[in-house]
Amino acid sequence: MKILMHLCCAPCTTYPLSVLRDAGHSVSGFFFNPNIHPYKEFQKRLQAVDSLVRLMDFKVETVREYGLREYLRRVVYNEEERCALCYEMRLSSSVQHARSIGADAFTTTLLYSRYQKHQSIRSIAERLAVEHGIPFYYQDFRKGWQQGIDLSLRMELYRQSYCGCIYSEQERFDKRWRKKKKAANKEIVSVKED
Repeated sequence: MKILMHLCCAPCTTYPLSVLRDAGHSVSGFFFNPNIHPYKEFQKRLQAVDSLVRLMDFKVETVREYGLREYLRRVVYNEEERCALCYEMRLSSSVQHARSIGADAFTTTLLYSRYQKHQSIRSIAERLAVEHGIPFYYQDFRKGWQQGIDLSLRMELYRQSYCGCIYSEQERFDKRWRKKKKAANKEIVSVKED
C-alpha cells in the first residue's frame, strides 16, 4: 500500500516509519505543522526532518512556510479545543496532499505520541477520510515509544521538549502557570465532591 504519513516531527517518525516499511508499505512523508512556536523551534524541527530524510532514505514533502498566524487565527479564544483544531488543520492538509499524490491511504505520526489525544486524532482523521474519499490508515504506534526514542537518539536527531504550540510551551516551562492550573483543578474536584 502507498501511504502518506503526516510528520509532526522527526523523532516521532522513526518508529512508525520502520513499522510501516517492515509491513511492506511504501511510505512518503508530509511535514505540515503551522502550530510550532517560536520560529527558531520551527527551524530546528525542519532541520531534524531534513536529517531524517537522509538517514532513513525517506521522501518527504515539507511545508517550510511558518504558519503561526493561521494557527493562531483558528485557536485564539478556543484554547480549550486547541488540540482538536490543530489536528484538524494538519490532517486536513495531509489528506488533501495524499489525494494529490495518489496515495492509497494516509496516517500520522501523532499516533506515536503518548502525549497526544489519540481518540480525537483518530475520529478527526476518519471523518476527513470519508469527506475526501481516501482511507485513513490507523495504527496505534505508542507501543513502540521507547524504541522510537532509542532510534532517534542513535540518529542524533533534535528532540523537542514540548508539543510545539505556544500553549504547550507555556504548559511545559511555566512553573507558576502549572501550579495555578493544578490548584484550579483541585478546586473543581472539590466542588464536584460537595
